Amino acid sequence: MNYFILLADAGSAPMEPVGLGAMLSSFLLPLLFMVFIFYFLLLRPEKKRKKQAQDMLSNIQIADEVVTSGGIIGRVIDVKPGGDTVVIETGGDKTRIRILKQYIIENRTVHDDAG
Repeated sequence: MNYFILLADAGSAPMEPVGLGAMLSSFLLPLLFMVFIFYFLLLRPEKKRKKQAQDMLSNIQIADEVVTSGGIIGRVIDVKPGGDTVVIETGGDKTRIRILKQYIIENRTVHDDAG
């Protein structure tokens, strides 16, 4: 039985040491590829959504119809420049609510930005 093992070992070439470049390319290239994919699939779209939300909040005007994260739909009555709150009017009885701008998730009013 040992005879067959010796024959198999005698025919194999000795193992050569792996170079630093081969080790880096086998480890570093897949890691860089994963970082690249992570950036373009997760981080970049999230930055774009945050920028769009910030632009929407900074462009809220009086008479815009907005939706809050709590589901309240109302028309903007007062916007303080540089402030973090707005006053909206809801329902047929004209109830006024002061809310934080950060909780507005949608502006349903279409503005013409051409002019």
